[in-house]
Amino acid sequence: MIFGMPASTFTAVHVIFSLIGIVSGLVVVAGLLAGKRLDVWTSVFLSSTILTSVTGFGFPIHRIGPPHIVGILSLIVLAIALVARYGFLLAGAWRSVYVIAAVIALYLNVFVGVVQSFQKIAALNALAPTQKEPPFAIAQGAVLLIFIVLGVLSVKRFRGLAMQAA
Repeated sequence: MIFGMPASTFTAVHVIFSLIGIVSGLVVVAGLLAGKRLDVWTSVFLSSTILTSVTGFGFPIHRIGPPHIVGILSLIVLAIALVARYGFLLAGAWRSVYVIAAVIALYLNVFVGVVQSFQKIAALNALAPTQKEPPFAIAQGAVLLIFIVLGVLSVKRFRGLAMQAA
């Protein structure tokens, strides 16, 4: 039992938050590329991604490991995104800070999704059972490259276009 729920239910809730965070995050990044704030999507993305990180700490901890470090990093990046978006209302340099933080938060969620996929999906696990094999490195490298490109383009497009609420 975790927080009064069977472990399987808690895991399902955590995964649902994560999937909502990834999907809504992709919509938010598409909005950034189009110079649109997408306020509702942004709220869904930030809140579900925070819930993903927070619920990640609800699992039994035997030792502090990479998932905890990624969770802490994610919460720090999300706090920066919240301050930039809602505290400073995207004014001046805070606009770029928000974009970078949002893209990093989404990247971290996708990064963990790739890790989990290689652990849980038999075909992927067979390719990289220890996650030290080339297929895992190639997948994570490709994800990182995609997010670097998305981040650079998002900063340029969101900063360069007249911001529109949607």
